[in-house]
Amino acid sequence: QVQLVESGGGLVQPGGSLRLSCEASGSSISAYTMRWYRQAPGKQRELVATSAPNGNTNYADSVKGRFTISRDNAKNTVYLQMNSLKPEDTAVYYCHKPYPSSVWGQGTQVTVSS
Repeated sequence: QVQLVESGGGLVQPGGSLRLSCEASGSSISAYTMRWYRQAPGKQRELVATSAPNGNTNYADSVKGRFTISRDNAKNTVYLQMNSLKPEDTAVYYCHKPYPSSVWGQGTQVTVSS
């Protein structure tokens, strides 16, 4: 069973950058779709970015052009590079492997504030 551990969250000023990491253990993620979600206080969890094993990526409109999802299969790790951060990006960010069975990480807090 795959386990996912996120890291890299923190407090950043508006306009700043952060890189989140999601390290997988237990089995390889190279053949699977990986996703980043976020959940702000009082809001539903929303899909932020998707990385398919063939290299295709997709983004929520709210982060397009600012966030980049990538993966390093040798390190069994997925990343989310977040640039030009806004206060509305404040949320807990979760890594997710949807197939063949759903696996979630524990989340990492991102706070964008001056």
